[in-house]
Formats: sequence, C-alpha cells, structure tokens
Amino acid sequence: MGPMEQTLTSQAVAESMRERYPSEVEEVLTFRDQVSVKVKNARIREILAHLHDTPEFSFDYLVDLFGVDYLGKREPRFEVVYVLCSIRHKNMLRISAGVSEDDEFIDSVTSIWNTANWLERECFDMLGIGFKGHPDLRRILMPEDWEGYPLRKDYPLKSDLGEREWKTLKKIKELSETNRRYELK
Repeated sequence: MGPMEQTLTSQAVAESMRERYPSEVEEVLTFRDQVSVKVKNARIREILAHLHDTPEFSFDYLVDLFGVDYLGKREPRFEVVYVLCSIRHKNMLRISAGVSEDDEFIDSVTSIWNTANWLERECFDMLGIGFKGHPDLRRILMPEDWEGYPLRKDYPLKSDLGEREWKTLKKIKELSETNRRYELK
C-alpha cells in the first residue's frame, strides 16, 4: 500500500457494492461496527470475486462460510454467509445470500478461496445446500450413507428417527444382539 493510498472502511466497501451491483444488493446493515451486506445469490461468485480481486478491497481471506436455516421465519428458507477479511486493509465484511428450499444451490467460491472447499462441503453435509461448480461435493462429517441434514430445523431428534435411523448403526446393533450369545457370564 503506497503512502497516498487510503484504506476504505467496511461501510464504504458496502456502499461501493451497492453502486456497482444495484439490482443485486438487497440490504446493508451495520451493528456494533460490523457491516453485513445481503445480496441475491444469482451473481454471488462474481460479487465475491470482485471483492477479492479489486486492490482497493482485497478481501483475500475467507474467515468462514456457513449456512443458516430460517424455517418458518423468513423466505428464502436458507442463507449462506461469507465472513471476509482483508488482511492488507484490516477490514472485515459479512456477505449473505438467500437460498430457496426449491433450488438449494448456490455457486461455489472454491476458485476464489481454496479454504471454501471444506467449508462448502460442511455446509452441504449439515444443511443440504449444494454448491454449483464445487470440485468434490460430498459428505465431510457424516457417514456417506447418512440420510438427511442434521442442522436443518426440521431434522428429527434421535428419539424420533424411527425408520430413518442410520442403516449402518442398525446393522451394528443387530450384530451386537446376535453376538451376545458368545459373551462369557
């Protein structure tokens, strides 16, 4: 950063986004000096690439990426949140984009930040939000044959699983019962 170069505040970055993407930026919120920008998801990859690649912004660090389920509270039901940091400018910014229950997909940002790879997989595994263009979108925390998405608000509690109980666990329980006859008393 040159001696005459001035660092933009997170609020100024948000306002610049509103000017560049007027039809995409839905809302800019500030709470306790933390700036959040809610955008439509259709051009999320383009918007985030702009924040990453523009030297005045230089959001080079994806701090976190996570999903939120707003079942029964608002539409769209899901939201993907990106927490960005510009190490160079010492700035942080939160970007969020809604994902509908009818089309549970949003563009992957793994080509912008490598760390998005595992974060997107976790979001997919826990909430069922898919990431278009992800190089290896598969479960990362739950077993591959797990049914459902544990962080969804409508996911049943363990006592309510019934027939949806993990098939592999059922087999282990059955085998355990069968093998009890070999236990020493």
